[in-house]
Amino acid sequence: MAQELSSNWKKLQSKIKAESTTASSSSAPKSTAKRKTDEGPSSYPQSQSQSKRQKVQKLPKQQRDRKLPSKSPQYNGQLRQAEKKPMGVTQSSTVVRGTPATITPSLALWAEDNDVSTEDLAEAYNLGIKSNASLEAAGPPRVNEGLAPGIEVGKYVALDCEMVGIGDEGRESALARVSLVDFHGRQVYDSFVRPREYVTDWRTHITGLTPRMLPSARDFSEVQATVADLLKTRIVVGHDIRHDLAALELGHPSGHIRDTARFAGYRKYGHGPKPALRVLAREVLGVEIQTGHHSSIEDARVAMLLFRKKKSDFDVQHASRFNLPTEKTMASETVGGGISGSSKGQQARHKKGPGKSKKKKKKH
Repeated sequence: MAQELSSNWKKLQSKIKAESTTASSSSAPKSTAKRKTDEGPSSYPQSQSQSKRQKVQKLPKQQRDRKLPSKSPQYNGQLRQAEKKPMGVTQSSTVVRGTPATITPSLALWAEDNDVSTEDLAEAYNLGIKSNASLEAAGPPRVNEGLAPGIEVGKYVALDCEMVGIGDEGRESALARVSLVDFHGRQVYDSFVRPREYVTDWRTHITGLTPRMLPSARDFSEVQATVADLLKTRIVVGHDIRHDLAALELGHPSGHIRDTARFAGYRKYGHGPKPALRVLAREVLGVEIQTGHHSSIEDARVAMLLFRKKKSDFDVQHASRFNLPTEKTMASETVGGGISGSSKGQQARHKKGPGKSKKKKKKH
């Protein structure tokens, strides 16, 4: 009985083994074909491809689309190369995003191609100054140089003068030095002026001027003509500028003047009707000036910086004062000792008014 059971068990084992071998051999081609179809042309090993499919199937569709390329070495190489590339002049402009904080290279190139000056560009995009870098960037003063060579003067100039004393005890003032800078603080003109009267007080402790400057000084008429030509049709910036214009015996349209001494936004810094320039330089710009001899170049640069710091407010005050659109010329009003551009006939017509035209009655 035991031998019979043993032989039957052996037969059963051999039968089961034969059936399992047959089943595995018949299913092997199907799984192999399916695996080859899934792998396709990919160069990844089988284990990596299967794990990749399992992870992708578990992710949402949006994450699957974003993360699939990140596994590719070729994509990672392109991404690294893109990160290393320097940003071109036509990319990433603050102005394009609507926050005009600086003049970008692309904007500067466009302005150059279209003959737009940098100061007009700064004005159009309301690019106020962020620092006092122009005080140093403009370079040291070139004393008594005259008209600076090769410089294009734009819409704005800043003017400052130095005076010497004439008359009894030097109480009256006469012009001795004139300086002008442009919108960016670059020197436009600087000249000593030969006084037409006898100087009783050179005020050397303030101006730094002495009789030794007389041989190199220019005649008053020459300086006056040059400055008048520079100021013509331009907006002039200065500190209490009416004194400078009076010393030059020049007039200028009031609508083309920006006076930092009379700007409402700076009155709080003065103990009297107007603040001193050195006080504004210290309180607004954080710089110290006039610690020794005064420099008309430095004072003109500071006045221009003060104007640029609050340029939009200056323009609003100007428009409100003259009841005009911003920066429209008021040719009939002048500041200083010169003659206005309007004739007496024009002034008379302005006072009289336009008048009424009489209509002729038609005869029927």
